[in-house]
Amino acid sequence: MKKKKELFGTAPVFFTAIATILGAILFLRFGYAVGTVGFWGVIGIILLGHLVTIPTAMAISEIATNKRVEGGGEYFIISRSFGLNIGVTIGIALFLSQAISVAFYIIAFTEAFEFLFKYLQLHYDFLLPRQAISLPAAILLALLIIQKGADLGVKALYFVIGILFISLVLFFLGSTEYALQNDFSLFNAEFRNGDQFFVVFAIVFPAFTGMTAGVGLSGDLKNPAKSIPMGTSLATVVGMIIYVFVVYKLALSASETDLQNNQLVMSDIAIGGAIIIPLGLAASTLSSALGSIMVAPRTLQALAVDRSFPSEKLNRWLSKGRKLDGEPVNASIVTSVIAIVFVALGNVNMVAGIISMFFMVIYGSLCLISFLNHFGASPSYRPYFKSRWYISLVGFLISVWVMFKISPTYAVVSMLLMALMYLYINHYHKTRKGLEAIFANAIFQINRNFQVYIQKNNKNKIQHEWRPSAVCISKDSFKRHTAFKLLNWISYKYGFGTYMHYIEGYYSKKTVEQSQKELERLIEKFDRINNHVYVDTIISPSYTSAVAQTIQVPGIAGMENNMVIFEYDKEKPEHLQNIIENYRLVKSGKFDICILGSARKQFEYSDEIHVWIRSTDTENSSLMIMLSFIILGYPDWSKSNIKIFEICKPDKIDETQKWMEDLVVSGRLPITTKNIEIIPEQEDVSTKALINEKSADAGLTILGFRGDHIKNKSEEVFTGYDELGTILFVNANDQLEIE
Repeated sequence: MKKKKELFGTAPVFFTAIATILGAILFLRFGYAVGTVGFWGVIGIILLGHLVTIPTAMAISEIATNKRVEGGGEYFIISRSFGLNIGVTIGIALFLSQAISVAFYIIAFTEAFEFLFKYLQLHYDFLLPRQAISLPAAILLALLIIQKGADLGVKALYFVIGILFISLVLFFLGSTEYALQNDFSLFNAEFRNGDQFFVVFAIVFPAFTGMTAGVGLSGDLKNPAKSIPMGTSLATVVGMIIYVFVVYKLALSASETDLQNNQLVMSDIAIGGAIIIPLGLAASTLSSALGSIMVAPRTLQALAVDRSFPSEKLNRWLSKGRKLDGEPVNASIVTSVIAIVFVALGNVNMVAGIISMFFMVIYGSLCLISFLNHFGASPSYRPYFKSRWYISLVGFLISVWVMFKISPTYAVVSMLLMALMYLYINHYHKTRKGLEAIFANAIFQINRNFQVYIQKNNKNKIQHEWRPSAVCISKDSFKRHTAFKLLNWISYKYGFGTYMHYIEGYYSKKTVEQSQKELERLIEKFDRINNHVYVDTIISPSYTSAVAQTIQVPGIAGMENNMVIFEYDKEKPEHLQNIIENYRLVKSGKFDICILGSARKQFEYSDEIHVWIRSTDTENSSLMIMLSFIILGYPDWSKSNIKIFEICKPDKIDETQKWMEDLVVSGRLPITTKNIEIIPEQEDVSTKALINEKSADAGLTILGFRGDHIKNKSEEVFTGYDELGTILFVNANDQLEIE
């Protein structure tokens, strides 16, 4: 297949857009708008509409000058910026809007023959159906485009633009008796019926949607990066200026009654208006239909090229172009069929509301892309034409706001349809990514600025609200993942966690490649669960050096790490000695230390979490209780509960009980008193035996330990709990206050 030559310059972009901007709404509805809300009301509508279209035009211009824009226009821009799946979702909505717009313009085209309908009804009492003109016009237009393609469309576009220009000139040169007798000026112009403002806006707004019509020719342009910004921006500005002058002329030349009741009131004002205005209406609607029927097939063809549809045969058929010139004939046939069906129905008012919503979604998406690219500050985003982030943000916000002001029902229905379409597309194109990329840059910038802000402001704060920011070092990630689970429980709702997989060796090309492969495996493995932990690897020649490096790593949340988690196998505790040897190293950094003894016995999340507080746990007790509640916040632990055992000296029972009751009553300890058991110390019963007896069936047991105990007893501190399952040993750097 011979590839189609890209022959067009800026003019087709401008004329396609301006022909759609100065279309049916201008001739048929602007008079009604001025009659209803007054001169200043319509000026307000024009300004509000252009608060959407101007940022969108600038966003399109910006994105188009950042990368090569190929066939598909707006679809190509959105899909290559937001990712194919979201791009296809919006692209399908865009195509349907463009295809049905052809029908809308053809139906409006029949209003140019109102004189014929009236004549037949008056003289022959025959009510001629509108379809008698609209259907042949739609079929003829479809045949011309399918046979001759965009080249004929562009040539015809110049012809109808000429007629449109003449009709507008004669309109501005015309005058009426009302204008001669009326003292209308900008100073006495009215704004009336404010409650009807958004009703009229909804009627007039489709006129503004023509702004991006020329972008659909992107695949047929010599230089899209030049033609799209120039053509689109110029059409938007020129269209807005003409709108203002037309509104002024209407307010000056006709009464409120005539403006509201005569949809072709412009024919009473223009020189030779009885002929030239219907001719101008026919030219404008025909040119708008022509622009839409040229653009819509190219959007559909681009969708098919990206294999957007579930059927490969359908994708191949729609993506084919004519061998001679590459014209998307098959896509044009589909577009024509859709247009003809809606023309036959004869009324697309209800559909037009949904179409307007789709256009607003498209405009909002383009503005959002521009904003996120500005905010994300990606080095690869270097457009020649530059908008401003706040202009794009305003365009996006107003697009959403206007959708709900026009019709909350249509807005919700449109968004719901788009969401369902995206879920379906995402289902059969599971491997496609892209939506994350543009947001990732923005999130990176937010995170970067927040971290700097937090670091600066932390110095000025006297007291901090404590929350865990934990780092875990493990070389047994592929043998068991109890340590990762613990870190995930802590990180789920209240804290932050970094999991470091330790690779023993010197930093080299070989170990770097190993670390990359193992990191990918870990991410894939941990993604299968509800993961809230940042995973990384560390290469070091010894465990001690790995620990020293890890505890100096800054916290990913912008706050310094305050907790280190170690892990060992209870049944094979060879690694426990390494942990003990590095205790003093970690303690020198004033970290809270947790040592997790992983049991081979599988625990049930429905089992209780037991917290044992002994008389030696003065500093540890608050952290132990706090961790138990943080862990209980993880969804899998929702059916469990906490039980606290307090072992104290016999003379301290009343004091201890009162302290625990105060915590319960004040709400700082959200458990009932029946889940608290005070146990006096007994000389003939060892603490370990008591814990083994009462916590044998616990899902997780939390115990405290002190540094001097490690110094004197070493591994003995952590052994002797054979009846228990997984144990978390806790050593607090300082005593926390339970808020």
